[in-house]
Amino acid sequence: MPAARVHEYATGLVWEGNRGTGTSDYAGYERRFRVMVEGKADVVGTADPAFRGDPHLHNPEELLLAAVASCHMLSYLALCSRNGVTVVRYADAAHGSLRVLPSGGGSFETITLRPRVTVAAGSDTVAAVALHERAHELCFIAGSCRFPIHCQAEVHVE
Repeated sequence: MPAARVHEYATGLVWEGNRGTGTSDYAGYERRFRVMVEGKADVVGTADPAFRGDPHLHNPEELLLAAVASCHMLSYLALCSRNGVTVVRYADAAHGSLRVLPSGGGSFETITLRPRVTVAAGSDTVAAVALHERAHELCFIAGSCRFPIHCQAEVHVE
């Protein structure tokens, strides 16, 4: 069996919410931040609006949900390509539930992916459905999460 490969990733993160008095008052600072990855466009984010964030910017919870959904999709598309299933459209309406405890801590309880896949005529729709389970097993992000991730896939033929 070949040895495991290790891939390294690096990001920069800068808080941009100091209105002049830092965090001296909980309501007095912005939650805005910038994520930088060398050679790529920055991502500007904030806290969820429930935690005093700007509703027009992405928040970490949405980004986690997007990471799970996109990783599943990329794993699934690769598997379909390798197994003779021609995907012509893929869209997901993912949903996540985060429980916040009275202590202030919390965690995601579950994520549900709802991919809607359209395959070309002649593709094996049974395989197209089954490959979602294998995609989940191969998804690096899902494999890193400690909460359940469900997949309610629909496959249609073009």
